[in-house]
Amino acid sequence: MGILGALHAAVDWLLSWAKLIQNREVGWLTINRKTGEYMREQQPLFKKFKLLLLFNPLTTWLDTTHAMRLYMHNSAIKEGKKEATPASRNRIKQFVETYHINMNDFEPSDVDAYGTFEDFFVRHHKPGTRPIHDPDDGTSAVVVADSRVVVYEEVAESKKIWIKGEDFSITNLVMDKKLGPQFGNGPVASFRLSPQDYHRYHSPVSGTIKVFRSMPGDYYEVDPLAIRSGVDILTRNARDYVVIDTEEFGEVLFVAIGASQVGTVEINEKWQKPGAEIKKGDELGFFQFGGSSIIVAFQKGRIQFDKDLIEPSRNAIAVDVEVGMSMGRAVPKDNPHDS
Repeated sequence: MGILGALHAAVDWLLSWAKLIQNREVGWLTINRKTGEYMREQQPLFKKFKLLLLFNPLTTWLDTTHAMRLYMHNSAIKEGKKEATPASRNRIKQFVETYHINMNDFEPSDVDAYGTFEDFFVRHHKPGTRPIHDPDDGTSAVVVADSRVVVYEEVAESKKIWIKGEDFSITNLVMDKKLGPQFGNGPVASFRLSPQDYHRYHSPVSGTIKVFRSMPGDYYEVDPLAIRSGVDILTRNARDYVVIDTEEFGEVLFVAIGASQVGTVEINEKWQKPGAEIKKGDELGFFQFGGSSIIVAFQKGRIQFDKDLIEPSRNAIAVDVEVGMSMGRAVPKDNPHDS
């Protein structure tokens, strides 16, 4: 290539990174499901540095009391409370422009119609902007949130590649020694929402609510740098969960997990009652301001995730998805391939 060619390639590389930084594209590597293109999540550069500082082996070793993380956690909670004040509405327009949010997907679409940033954060989709895949087919499961998702056929595989918390297990996640083992090594989907995302979440399947539980906890970061560290994030953060009893998938566990700056993790009241009928795509609840995470767990051998979700996940690459997209199909309980 020669010296001139090498110099030209180096300049191109630096310029490309300058553009990435300008557009805040410094987050975790993902794949856009619609286009198949690799991309990086938009994230403030300061936040990237903070995450690198907090969630690395040296900090974990030095900060045995978690004092540094606790300080950051409390600062995030204070910042989150500001989002409910009238003055916070001044942030909305700049936030929309910075993160290229298509307000035509939401109602109201006019940013001036929101009284506070918190009101904007829990905005609703405009009808028809997120169609539900095969809405009348109970054998297909759908994506639960506008988010980035990784899927694994076994919990053990997810721990090996994605969720690195030393004490993570479904039993610890739900704090129930009878319920946890039912999903102990079954398939699991992990959805992660960033602050710029739509923050309402929806049912992946149709069925009947069997269990509801709300659990207090912390609100630590759920960025991949945090989840893939040795810190037990998912089993320490505040979370609500339901178990949905279905004909096609057996029982399905849906866990909504709060994260930094989240003011509320809330399952809608009508789904808190055992026996309530729910259809896939129905709104289950919402998060208030901040990044958040959702775990959907299935019983062993009861779902086959879509191939275009499985393959990137094996390389710890998340897929950008939207509510209502296909997630996978049910596997009959008596399938001869089950073991």
